[in-house]
Amino acid sequence: IMPVQTCVCVRVGMLLAGLLLRNVPYITDAIFIDTHWSAALRNIALSIILTRAGLGLNPEALSRLKAVCVRVAVGPCMVEACIGAVVSHFLLGLPWVWGFILGFVLAAVSPAVVFPSMLLLQREGYGVEKGIPTLLIAAGSFDVILAITGFSTCLGIAFSTGSTWMNILKGLLEVVGGIVAGMILGMFLYCFPSNDQDLVLRRTLMLLGLSIFSVFTCNVIGFAGAGSLCTLVLAFLAALGWKTEKAPVAEIVGRSWDVFQPLLFGLIGAEITIKALSPSTVGLGMACILIGLVIRLLVTFLLVHYGGFNLKEKLFISVAWLPKATVQAAIGSKALDMAREEGDEALIKFGLDVLTLAVLAILITAPVGALGIGLAGPRLLARQVKAEETEGEATPSYL
Repeated sequence: IMPVQTCVCVRVGMLLAGLLLRNVPYITDAIFIDTHWSAALRNIALSIILTRAGLGLNPEALSRLKAVCVRVAVGPCMVEACIGAVVSHFLLGLPWVWGFILGFVLAAVSPAVVFPSMLLLQREGYGVEKGIPTLLIAAGSFDVILAITGFSTCLGIAFSTGSTWMNILKGLLEVVGGIVAGMILGMFLYCFPSNDQDLVLRRTLMLLGLSIFSVFTCNVIGFAGAGSLCTLVLAFLAALGWKTEKAPVAEIVGRSWDVFQPLLFGLIGAEITIKALSPSTVGLGMACILIGLVIRLLVTFLLVHYGGFNLKEKLFISVAWLPKATVQAAIGSKALDMAREEGDEALIKFGLDVLTLAVLAILITAPVGALGIGLAGPRLLARQVKAEETEGEATPSYL
């Protein structure tokens, strides 16, 4: 089995292990997972993988594919959100505003599944020549912000919390604020510490510290999407400044990821409670999800048509843009929580439907998407053989 496939299978196993911890009766009773600590550990792990992704971005590929990046980030998310709203309105009887709440919950791609898989493929040289890993990592951050913005806007309309225009403006502020903050912190990391100090350790500690600080701070102030974008930008700019000196820093960050990877995937799996699934809506909910996924796959395939990719590469990008987990686990229950505060039984039912479909989306797409990327990547993407391999040396682990 190829190394990429092996690692993806291990991640699926981590997801399933977390699922078992949450849902097997005796094990669930014996093991207590505090929700606050779970969220904190997932955020730390997410900040580490975002840092690795930022260090691995290819500036040349990013510059060449910027138009495709915008299309891939915006198009599939918006189309799937609209399809989800329409289908759920007619199949599940959700009001239009609740249909769009559900649509944006389901539309977000999962950085926790896509980013590590892209870094694995990049390390093995798959799709590197065309910049496919860089394209999907960069587009993934904007996709998440767009989905969270749409969700927050529709949630505000449903519960009349704040102006619609203010919610849209907040989304724009997340994008601008995340990029600006990332640029400032990235330039700071390039300038400090000075060359007369132990650069590798200090740079690594400062990079990880600022990344974790950015994610947590943005979550506290209500700009969750900005934290991910800020982390990606600051790591990318720091790597640009360090140039060839980024290699040992990236290697240490990679070792940190090895520690936190089981926590991220295991705790995402532990967020899924089978008992929360409403039997009456599972069948129709799966139909809504599958219709949205098929349309998303087709739209993604069409939007990368003029990006200079061949047929196999277009198919891979479409498959890689399906997994969902992180955002669904984070915001899937928010509408239900607000409905319970209102005490309206009809709203509580709508909130339960949203949560049920969010859980189903994770169950269906996280393992299938992770396996799909691992199996399709080596078969559909061209591999760029590095000089070290031709000389019989091992590929550097920091790439």
